[in-house]
Amino acid sequence: MENQEVMREFQKWLGDNPNFEQNMAFLDEFQYLMMYYRSAIKEVQTKLEILADELSFKNKRHPIHSIESRIKKPRSIGEKLIRKNKEITIENIRNELRDIAGIRVICSYTDDIYTIVNMLTLQDDIVLIETKDYIKHPKESGYRSLHIIISIPIFLSNQKEYIQVEIQIRTIAMDYWASLEHSLRYKGAVPSEVFRQLEEYAVEIADIEEKMLHVRRYIEK
Repeated sequence: MENQEVMREFQKWLGDNPNFEQNMAFLDEFQYLMMYYRSAIKEVQTKLEILADELSFKNKRHPIHSIESRIKKPRSIGEKLIRKNKEITIENIRNELRDIAGIRVICSYTDDIYTIVNMLTLQDDIVLIETKDYIKHPKESGYRSLHIIISIPIFLSNQKEYIQVEIQIRTIAMDYWASLEHSLRYKGAVPSEVFRQLEEYAVEIADIEEKMLHVRRYIEK
């Protein structure tokens, strides 16, 4: 993203600053920091792809259906810092926000999720910072997914930097439900009776997933 585009994204907070040179210095530092996060995503994706290849070879099936990544937009970064009552600085962006770099991993079965997470976090250069298990403890809406935040090193020309990455891991069925639920919420407020229905459907999908897992395990005996 070019500096002019980033400037437009941050216009709400930087626009009143008369010091143009200070603004440009901030934008240059911001772009450099985003390079760190893009590099961290590449590191994590490579690790996940290698683990998927290994498990595919051992188990004769693919545990990971897809991997997607994203970097949080400047406007979202600014809005989140404002909600946290923090000034928009490079230091606060790095220290206060854990989800700037995000990866979503879609697995075939629930047990694949825990296998992948366990294998990834046991690697000696990975630091597990936080785990939120919305599979064992679903949100009130019915949302299910496993969220972890890790720190991973990236190696630059003259230094090593540890960068935080948020990883969301869910099954195909969980992702299907979450995508539809998000699109419904995007249309406006969800009535309470519809909210209850969504939760019920999430439970039904989870039941079907469990049955499919039993079928797979029976075939693999």
